[in-house]
Amino acid sequence: MYKVLLAGAATLAVAGSANAATYAIQAGRLIVDAAQPERGNSTVIVENGRISRIDSGFTAPAGAIVVDQRSKTVLPGMTDVHVHLTQDSGLPWYAYYTQKYSNPYAATVGLSHALEMARGGFTTVRDLGGDTAVVTAVRDAVAEGRFPGPRIKVSGAPLSIIGGHADAATALPPELALAINEAHMNPSVCTGVEECQKVVRQLAAAGVDVIKVMATGGVLDPGAMGLEQHFSDAELKGIADMAHSLHLKVAAHAHGAGGILAAANAGIDSIEHGTFIDEAGARSMKAHGSYYSATLMAFSGVQRIMGTGKLTPAMEAKAATTFAVWGKGLNLAYRTGVKIALGTDSAVAPHNQANKELELMVTKGGMTPRDALVAATKGGPDLMGLSNETGTLDPGKSADLIAVEGDPLVDPTAVQRLDYVMVRGNPIPMKGQ
Repeated sequence: MYKVLLAGAATLAVAGSANAATYAIQAGRLIVDAAQPERGNSTVIVENGRISRIDSGFTAPAGAIVVDQRSKTVLPGMTDVHVHLTQDSGLPWYAYYTQKYSNPYAATVGLSHALEMARGGFTTVRDLGGDTAVVTAVRDAVAEGRFPGPRIKVSGAPLSIIGGHADAATALPPELALAINEAHMNPSVCTGVEECQKVVRQLAAAGVDVIKVMATGGVLDPGAMGLEQHFSDAELKGIADMAHSLHLKVAAHAHGAGGILAAANAGIDSIEHGTFIDEAGARSMKAHGSYYSATLMAFSGVQRIMGTGKLTPAMEAKAATTFAVWGKGLNLAYRTGVKIALGTDSAVAPHNQANKELELMVTKGGMTPRDALVAATKGGPDLMGLSNETGTLDPGKSADLIAVEGDPLVDPTAVQRLDYVMVRGNPIPMKGQ
């Protein structure tokens, strides 16, 4: 055995940028494309951060750094289309109003969680909700190689109705709500088509990669407005049309059936959570080509803090209604032929447990292990317009790959037994290395 570890701190410092080193990653089992048959003994040759070729058997070109994964399965890195890097799990609902959660502190939290996501096998993540300046800074710092982590795309501050899921002033004492509004802590709260389209333009100007809209209420907001549709049909369509005109896709947080249907009919590109989706909503999603991201790990995250005083009574009441349908929405979307992408909603559950989502997609959502792995590796890149860059290990693509113990095509828990992660041709430092 001659597994090569990282050479030192200088190597770690360039984790986000192209690596000029040549690697020969020797795999006992190789999954180039989760939708295709796997291969036996193979070697993935990585040059300048990209996959240059795949050799049969175990090879080692002159000067290459050999990575011995001959007892493991090497496969494309996973993509999580719904994370919150700058937030922590298990905190009381009011925690983000404290001085500790300043923007500078949130940036450090985001960088640490980015590394956790990479160590969990995620080579690309999509942050769907955080202070716009903070999440773009985290994205750029990792992309520049200043910190190790996955490829990151961000939405910035989500659009919300007044009193909606992303309105920071909801359910607070009047004086505090006024202070929050005056401090512009909720800059993406909007009313009416023109005002909401203006917010989309502002987010685009700030450099976001996707627009997030709270199409319904949420479980973890302190209000009691419920989980049904918030924005009007006209507002949702206006948001989608404006985003698309700016070459941005739209993700809709949506729990209730009516809100899911309205978001799909508006042409929104992905439905996040989709908890109470019905047949009409599933048919509309399929007809419009919308992606479904179930975020099943979030249910376990909420379960852990029920009854601890960290949630308001309204939150606990809303949460209780979701537990009985855990995974049923995914199963309906899957059976209807809706496109699926893996999403976790980490920080509702811990970021370092995000790779358990694949198992839940099989056990709770009824997907086959292969289809779940396709959703985990190829679904996200397709949704995000990154299929030419990542999602398979075809020559020419970015060297985004992982090595696991076992065969994830038959055992979805295999991705929880990680041995090696590479993002853009750079090894990610694993714990203990």
